Amino acid sequence: MERTHYLIAGASHAALAAMHTIRMADGEATLSVVGPDDVLPYSPTVLPYVVSGRSDPERIFLRDAAYFAGIRAQYRRGRRLAKLDAGGKVAELDDGSTLKFEKLLLATGGRPAIPDVPGIEQIPYHVLRTLDDALRLRRGLSAGACHAIVLGAGLIGLHAAENMRRSGARVTVIELRRQVLPGYFDATAAAMIARAFDSAGVEIRTATRVTQAEPHESGFALRLDDDECLAGDLLLISTGVTPVMDYLKGTPIARDRGILVDTQMRTSADGIWAAGDVAQASGFYDPKPVLNGILPDAVEQGRIAGMAMAGDPAVADYRGAVPLNTYGYFGRHAVSVGSNAAPESAEVVVRSDAAAERYLKIILDGSRLHGIFAINTPIDAGVMWELIRRRTDLTSVRDQFLAQPRETARLLMSRLWR
Repeated sequence: MERTHYLIAGASHAALAAMHTIRMADGEATLSVVGPDDVLPYSPTVLPYVVSGRSDPERIFLRDAAYFAGIRAQYRRGRRLAKLDAGGKVAELDDGSTLKFEKLLLATGGRPAIPDVPGIEQIPYHVLRTLDDALRLRRGLSAGACHAIVLGAGLIGLHAAENMRRSGARVTVIELRRQVLPGYFDATAAAMIARAFDSAGVEIRTATRVTQAEPHESGFALRLDDDECLAGDLLLISTGVTPVMDYLKGTPIARDRGILVDTQMRTSADGIWAAGDVAQASGFYDPKPVLNGILPDAVEQGRIAGMAMAGDPAVADYRGAVPLNTYGYFGRHAVSVGSNAAPESAEVVVRSDAAAERYLKIILDGSRLHGIFAINTPIDAGVMWELIRRRTDLTSVRDQFLAQPRETARLLMSRLWR
């Protein structure tokens, strides 16, 4: 049986951050990485650009082979964690090989969640989670799809819908909830985004449920809850992701919707950590554990896990999940930082200009920023994220911040974060 001191299952942002911090603190112990794709690591956020052809699939990788050689890490491509003996500290991979480890990071990410629609498995559909998924979808569009239907109006669904429309396809987006991007924007901002899609020729149907799917001619047909039948020849399912945890069967590792972790990303099993989309960590606004599948959070969780695994005395506790998303669509730009659920005592300031397609919403909870949301209004998302996470007191600059949030936030950053 092969042995390694550190084993990382996964090869995206959380895993890469953990690798880096482990090697910063421990340059000698053996380090092995298991990646599910048969290619070098890449970010899932680039996949819609691969679909559209704007990104060359040969040039999207986050690290090259020389990087792994330089940090003396063994990278196993195309291998998944299949079974875990948490007590014995043995990982079995999907090729039947086993690795004995001292410390393990579970950064196995998520897989697409397929809605429970009768007949859905009887028709061909696409998902968009891996590079192979993106290349298959790209080939599907190149084959001359006339009517593409997207289930789900989240970030990935809308991003894909835009690229499908740009390729010349007729596109319909179906969303169960009453607005697009329900996790990120309120109804006013969401309606503004939806109008941009409508003006570009993308039909969006909200508050609509698919009740049946079936083959139809060379494609498929979806029956809707109003009994309408909608035919198409390319179907993309983008209704969320679910953490990959099947390898935990039979283990004592505590889990809920994801793998439960403490403030240093430790699981309930000795010597095992989790980070990224698979980890269910404490929230920022409420200590209740939540899943928060965003890139900055994955990086932070991976960094903390790596430092804790290596015994770095400088490791700090995870401060909780704060949502952050930036989104470009049809030449517009939207930003969502923090929580849109305003506390009862919060001050909410909204400036909206539908004709100019500009929107800004600021939520202050007492003297601190609770959330900020913008469309075609320049703000620094990362700086706002830090203002929230650091619970920065805005009392002395409140009026200035409400009038000029970007400039004021930059000034605070220059003063406080040296």
